[in-house]
Amino acid sequence: MAEITASLVKALRERTGAGMMECKSALVEAKGDLAEAEVVLRKRGIASAGKKASRATKQGLIGTYIHHGGQLGVMVEINCESDFVARTDDFQELVHDIAMHIAAADPRFIRKEDVTAGVLEKEKEIQKARALAEGKPEKMIEKITEGRMAKFYEEICLLEQPFVKEATLTVGQLVKTKIAKLGENISVARFVRFKVGDSQVAESGSETAAAE
Repeated sequence: MAEITASLVKALRERTGAGMMECKSALVEAKGDLAEAEVVLRKRGIASAGKKASRATKQGLIGTYIHHGGQLGVMVEINCESDFVARTDDFQELVHDIAMHIAAADPRFIRKEDVTAGVLEKEKEIQKARALAEGKPEKMIEKITEGRMAKFYEEICLLEQPFVKEATLTVGQLVKTKIAKLGENISVARFVRFKVGDSQVAESGSETAAAE
């Protein structure tokens, strides 16, 4: 186990923004491994962020991302609780990263709850038919369909998608790490994705959509 030095604690604080005692505790748990301690803090932050999920988010920013060549663009609204947090580098980085992610991953909805009944039923029918065609036992069809629907949500729901810059995190978990660091609730309100030549603009969201 590596010695938990003041310089190690300082390095973790600079990387995560967590308090000194939190950093020291995480380093002890991670046996002095800086990268593992960062993971420990991330998990703790994600767990505590849920307590702030019911708080109103009336401030925030509208961010944009235009992909190289100008053929693809995204506009996204991310909300927080105060104008102070909206002006921080951390929040602005989050807005930019989510706009960039939307451009790359092309989600259709913000979260699972936003998926329309029609889309949901159609996908369930497809997955049931697929399982039957594969010769799966009748009694297992529902369970198999449920498992495949989780993958479907991951493909089309922004907050369920693996973050393009760090696939170990979902976008929802990324938002929660920022909630933990900045101390305010943060929510993705809506987004619109434009692609040259695509007449069907992908638009999703509502003012009450939160990171869950």
